[in-house]
Amino acid sequence: MEIYLMQHGPALPKEQDPEEGLSPEGEARIRASGQALKKMGVSFDVIVSSPKKRSRQTAAIVAEAVGFKQEKIIETEKVKAMTPPEDTVEVLAGLSGAERVLIAGHLPSVAELASFLLTEGSKAAVQFEMGGCCRIDVEKLPTHSGRLRWYLLPAQLQLIAS
Repeated sequence: MEIYLMQHGPALPKEQDPEEGLSPEGEARIRASGQALKKMGVSFDVIVSSPKKRSRQTAAIVAEAVGFKQEKIIETEKVKAMTPPEDTVEVLAGLSGAERVLIAGHLPSVAELASFLLTEGSKAAVQFEMGGCCRIDVEKLPTHSGRLRWYLLPAQLQLIAS
């Protein structure tokens, strides 16, 4: 399974939007990330999003860019900010037949999930940036021996998109 992890884009402050949706800069950053993924030939069998507005928007923008039907995006509490990685892995393991999965989520959970998939015991420090994306390949779930194939920062994705 190819697991793609993306932290949502920059959000509006709570005073401006009580649901903290993406800011205009956040929308533009995620749009560029989505376009870059499309240029790279990335596609998804499943997109999973947190129910938080900024993650839903991130998932929807990436879905549109890569030609994934937005109504097929799966929303789950199991990718919210404080979700233990074991809970998210349970969701991934339940996606029968899915080979390429994007999770649009939050910190610290996406970083914790990356660490869980890559190491056992000590933690791997994976520094996510809003709108950046990584790919981790796994043979089976659960695992602690995934392979980090790449991690691209938002600025690198922007260069690929342009």
